[in-house]
Amino acid sequence: MKKNEPNSRRKALKGVLAAMAVGLGATSAKAATPKADRPKKIASNITKSQDVPLFSGGVAYGNLLFIAGKGAHFEGDITAHTDHVLKELEKELVKNGSSMDKVLKVNVYLADLADYNAMNKVYRGRFGENPPVRTTVATYGGVPGNSLVEIDCIAALD
Repeated sequence: MKKNEPNSRRKALKGVLAAMAVGLGATSAKAATPKADRPKKIASNITKSQDVPLFSGGVAYGNLLFIAGKGAHFEGDITAHTDHVLKELEKELVKNGSSMDKVLKVNVYLADLADYNAMNKVYRGRFGENPPVRTTVATYGGVPGNSLVEIDCIAALD
């Protein structure tokens, strides 16, 4: 064998593997999308702690909108808290160019799992005919701000 043969075989094998990966749809984001064409992250309602950004109320990325958890920070029962949180979520969605019927994913955090059925009575039907996928959990130690429920979501943009 000549000295360059192993290198040329290695190069050929790399080329074949790369072609197979492209054929299987395993392209890297860097190779597939030029940097100028990538979506930009746009944040809104940035909450600061000691003048340092802590989190955003909403972030748009490409055609997706991510809305931070909304809670109810007043005295009331789970139905009042759930109604308030869903109305606040809807306001944030509309303000950022989406709507309740474009929500794809919802996370619900309950301070007490015993509130599950009452929360569902208020939640039911609020996202249109095709409700989003949902995860519901009861939090250990409660929801921040003494809310009985906190809800966040991911929605589509036009």
